[in-house]
Amino acid sequence: MVHRVGYAPGVYDLFHVGHLNILRHARSQCDYLVAGVVSDEMAALAKGHRPVIPLPERLEIVRSVRYVDAAFVETVPDKVETWQQVRFDVIFKGDDWRGTEKGERLERDFAEVGVEVVYFPYTVHTSSTQLRRALDTLVSPQPGALSAP
Repeated sequence: MVHRVGYAPGVYDLFHVGHLNILRHARSQCDYLVAGVVSDEMAALAKGHRPVIPLPERLEIVRSVRYVDAAFVETVPDKVETWQQVRFDVIFKGDDWRGTEKGERLERDFAEVGVEVVYFPYTVHTSSTQLRRALDTLVSPQPGALSAP
């Protein structure tokens, strides 16, 4: 019997339904799901800012999702290096990666080690970036608003 291990990397900041959708869909396509939670430092390198939610809390949130069998702290930008530690058979990404330079590189690199890349529909109406912008708008003074003396 084949035991298929899946890997679903992400920052998982400001956990939302898009994150849940990826984890749910990923678990439906493997026997054992490892969620890779990107470290604060790696997130800052990739996105240009640190997550709002600190790593230990993001890790605990993701570990608590029923679709996740294990959570792994991702501390290197090279996914193949992560694969050498975790040894998964399939990696799951949002389809916003499909057809991009980074997505094509991911597919090439994993083809060399026999790992399948599976894309899931990106949840366009919700993202951590959109939530971050909304929070910034709520806490930042609006143009023309009166400020306290």
